[in-house]
Amino acid sequence: MNIQKYMKPVFGSIFVLVGLVACTDLEIEETDSIISKATSGGFTPVANPASSLSDLYNKVGTDFQTQETMYAMSEVTTDELLIPTRGTDWGDNGIWRQLHTHTWTPAHLFIKNAWNNLNQNVFRASEIIESSPSAEVLAEAKFLRAFNMFFLMDFFGSVPFREVDEGPEINPRVLTRSEVFSFVESDLMEALPGLPDGSPGTANTANATKAAANFLLAKMYLNAHIYNGGAVDNANMQKVIDLVDDIKDLGFDIETSGYFKIFESADDSETILYLKSDIGARIWNSMHYNMNSPDNTGGGWNGFSTLAEFYDSFEGAPNSNYVGDGQEERRGWVPDATNADNINLGLGYGFLINQQYNEDGTKLKNRQGGDLILTKEIPSLVGNGEAVGMRILKYHPYDVTNEGGEVNSFRRHQILFRYSDAHLMKAEAMMRIGGDPTAMVNELRQTRANTPDLASVNEDELLAERGRELYIEFWRRNDLVRFDKFTAPWSLKEVTGDPNLNLFPIPETALLSNPNLVQNPGY
Repeated sequence: MNIQKYMKPVFGSIFVLVGLVACTDLEIEETDSIISKATSGGFTPVANPASSLSDLYNKVGTDFQTQETMYAMSEVTTDELLIPTRGTDWGDNGIWRQLHTHTWTPAHLFIKNAWNNLNQNVFRASEIIESSPSAEVLAEAKFLRAFNMFFLMDFFGSVPFREVDEGPEINPRVLTRSEVFSFVESDLMEALPGLPDGSPGTANTANATKAAANFLLAKMYLNAHIYNGGAVDNANMQKVIDLVDDIKDLGFDIETSGYFKIFESADDSETILYLKSDIGARIWNSMHYNMNSPDNTGGGWNGFSTLAEFYDSFEGAPNSNYVGDGQEERRGWVPDATNADNINLGLGYGFLINQQYNEDGTKLKNRQGGDLILTKEIPSLVGNGEAVGMRILKYHPYDVTNEGGEVNSFRRHQILFRYSDAHLMKAEAMMRIGGDPTAMVNELRQTRANTPDLASVNEDELLAERGRELYIEFWRRNDLVRFDKFTAPWSLKEVTGDPNLNLFPIPETALLSNPNLVQNPGY
């Protein structure tokens, strides 16, 4: 395994090995529950709420930048990503394979850390809220509390909640999933009047705005039947439609200047909320060791790959993705010897398959000196060669809009909310109340080069379109659960059909530290 991988800000697999040992120790630690700074005498407000808010933004950005926890649970558990073991590399005692095959347990390190991070963020936001902040700080803290509680609700269902004046001797009360839904909804509605509007291409897209709050509300109402049980409610679908219209009225729209330009650091019309997250893990965890990386001298980490069946959901030649193959824009392209240029470092965009090239048009080699040919198929979860599996590159190391076009692969700009997602949410809401989403889906596709109109759009096609537009952007698991496809089979994962797997288990350590918690069914 490439030792340089562990020297980046993102935790490498070596730390996973350490954590796997640690997570078998069931001794309760402060990070295993929500530990209050309060004593039995009451709550001491934070000294500087604005500074604490800034720290919380940074903490959330850090939580979402790693390849583990939030990202692994949102994407590696789906039909978009697979981390095959190549030799001994990325074996890590099976922790990645468990996510792909849905065989995780309550002791899984990534699940435990996600639980702890999200709960800590909720409590820190509550401390800011209860410290008499300014109106704007109060609104942003309520948004951040709602943001973190949303993901707890989505991943785990029930959520513990500790009041700021409760000391560590108090076991936090536990909110049911429907109670969390109401709590998050209330926080967002209370936050809205105090938030700035938000508009595309402005600095405040890295902070809470009305546009961001409306996006999160739309995401909640679209999934309300999952969180609250029962059938789809037409009133909730109408709320989704109205909220997306509100976002559009603020100036957000589908980006038309090029799909992959959205993921550069320049302004665009789509970005509603980005996190100040180091995006290095979105680049190097997929790239082969020998792929060009002038600001990352250790090369790629040779881990994350995509599945052949997901690649096949895009238009284009089934076994090639070179420039000029006629593929749709969002599937990207691989430069070859005939179109090499120095601007792109020899790296393409999107799905990288077959022979890979340097910027001078010469063939890249693997570590044994043979041609570096990335394979479409992944034959097994283990025992693979180092070139097995297509790679995905959405955030490119060469940001042509940044610093005069210099390499800057570790910029802090990770998009989490964007307008095309909202646009597809509106199309889905229309579909679920009996409308035809085809025109809206095609409106998006018409802005993506070489992407023909669809004759009609049903549920399966809409889910596929969300995958094509939003791959590796944290939303695939959420989508699969809503479309009742999360427990379906895909390559190297057997069908489970167990609806209990739509929720992750409550970590063992959390259950020990708070007897009010009850394990989710099936674990």
